[in-house]
Amino acid sequence: MENNLKIGWIGLGNMGNPMAGNLLKAGYPVTVYNRSREKETALIAAGAISVQNPAMVVANADIVFTMLSNDAAVKAVFEGPDGLLSKDLANQQGKLLIDMSTVAPATSRYLSTITQKQGLEFLEAPVSGSVKPAQDGTLLILVGGSPENYAKAKPLFDVLGKMSIFLGGPGFGSSAKLANNYLLGLHIQGLAEAVLFAQKNGISPENMLTIINEGALGNGLSKLKTSAILQEQFPAAFALKHLVKDLGLAKDAGLESKLSNPLINSFQQAYDQGLGEEDVMAIIKSINI
Repeated sequence: MENNLKIGWIGLGNMGNPMAGNLLKAGYPVTVYNRSREKETALIAAGAISVQNPAMVVANADIVFTMLSNDAAVKAVFEGPDGLLSKDLANQQGKLLIDMSTVAPATSRYLSTITQKQGLEFLEAPVSGSVKPAQDGTLLILVGGSPENYAKAKPLFDVLGKMSIFLGGPGFGSSAKLANNYLLGLHIQGLAEAVLFAQKNGISPENMLTIINEGALGNGLSKLKTSAILQEQFPAAFALKHLVKDLGLAKDAGLESKLSNPLINSFQQAYDQGLGEEDVMAIIKSINI
């Protein structure tokens, strides 16, 4: 199936690469740019067009997605030399820029403001889900912006995810994502502590995880992380360093509760111990019970 809408994609990490690939598979022409050019190779082989900078992406596309590691990286792609908003955009009016990165709500509002000043449109659309849902097109997409732009982007969101939810203006999607990742941190910390506490009292991790997964407390996350815990291998589906960043953003956005500060400190400690590149579940190696 061919689709006439031209797509641009910037940021081809563990999430962005399969997401851009799913748009290619759905028949959309996709132009890509990544700072580390070798990450473009598989998509180029699948039919994507590679260009030299973000400005060329927006020139070649109707809708441009960004999926980057942090606020600074996103701002650099929008505002930097040869960035999305760096050139004369008189011929680009009305094009839609969609940031799917996890950033501060204030950053999303800022990006919306500077984009609209240039005559372009903006949506934020951070996702819930890690590498496997990105590959399978089953992400949950949290959208902030205008209803009109959401309607324009929804067919693309339907390719990338199992559901998209329109939450309101710019910043609402980011706020929802940070709340979701705070809960993720609590789940991961609690699962690790339960397994270690049980083990300290003579219950094997295998038996404890069976009790959890077969009971009322079992959920998709506990079942997803069981194999990693039992094998003591933690390849990054969602790297611990990213959760440290997200918890910091949540704190900056006003998260201040009895559980939040100990949680932030625990994951920061794990990061400081060198676990940042491993999966969030590697927190279990840092906890003392």
